[in-house]
Amino acid sequence: MISRRLLGKLALGLFGASLLGGTALAQSMPAPFDNPGAVKIALVRYLSTGDFFQAYLSGVEAQAKALGVELRVLDSRQDAALQADMVDQAIALGVDGIIIQHGLTESMKEAAQRAVDAGIKVVAFDVNVENDAIPQIEQSDHDLARLALEQAITDNGESWTAGYVYVAGIAPLDRRDEVWKEFKAKYAGINEKAMFGTLDNPIANSVANQARSVLAANPDITVMFAPYDEFAKGVKIAVDEAGMSSQVKIYSADISTADIAAMREPGSAWVATAATNPAVVGEVSVRALAMMLAGEDTGHNVIIPPTLITQAQLNDNDIKNMEELSGKLPQFAHAEVAIPAWMPLPAR
Repeated sequence: MISRRLLGKLALGLFGASLLGGTALAQSMPAPFDNPGAVKIALVRYLSTGDFFQAYLSGVEAQAKALGVELRVLDSRQDAALQADMVDQAIALGVDGIIIQHGLTESMKEAAQRAVDAGIKVVAFDVNVENDAIPQIEQSDHDLARLALEQAITDNGESWTAGYVYVAGIAPLDRRDEVWKEFKAKYAGINEKAMFGTLDNPIANSVANQARSVLAANPDITVMFAPYDEFAKGVKIAVDEAGMSSQVKIYSADISTADIAAMREPGSAWVATAATNPAVVGEVSVRALAMMLAGEDTGHNVIIPPTLITQAQLNDNDIKNMEELSGKLPQFAHAEVAIPAWMPLPAR
């Protein structure tokens, strides 16, 4: 049986042939991708600091290149008003589609609607724009939090003193927070001694400054739930400086090569994370947008399933970077999500 992925690779091969003067692609690709060079899409970013977002961008770029479309990247650097203005800039540029990456509901809801009103197809990754016309690209944030917290229960039992890193108003963090609340309700022995967090740049260093004070005031904390890897990096800095690496265990979400190195340091407190491949999430974001442009239904929620990654797995398999992680944990390397048969995929 020929898989969707194989068909996609065949389509990618046909794409290459068309660039060499062949006509197969024009016959096999739906409009507007029968003339992909005329298709323009924009990525409008709120968060861009950290390895996760660089990898996400690389996935967006790779899938856009595979399709042959023009990509514009607009980066607001965590300025909510500027991000809304950048949606208007993308509309003025005459793009066919927009990916909204993170942001705040209150600032992006009306901007997203303006794009829809202008006849532009829009998808949103990890920001709830409260619009039925806009599919939500999600990492299954509930599962990310659940996998990490289940590992915390496995490692530490059902009773422990916790610190929790959280910033409200960011859709993926809010979804992860829902699971944290469920776990605290289910396991009465979980004692949350401190909640803190910031998205001030540089995020890891800013969180480290907070975590130093938290650990000094609460030396009985044994578990830190930091469900974003920049949060976890900051907590680890503070734990290391306090000499508490053997006392505190850190559980996170997301992964990068730098995170792998930090988790594999001798005696590292960072023992587990749950993650999707951010490059794959970027690819899925473009694929979902392309499906909309081709008149296909993605469904309202496009969900990429996560993988639990433990310090022990990384050490046992001698995994040193994202490439080796994908090679040795195949479930992390690819998501069979939003892949119609005609879709050309990035070369692997």
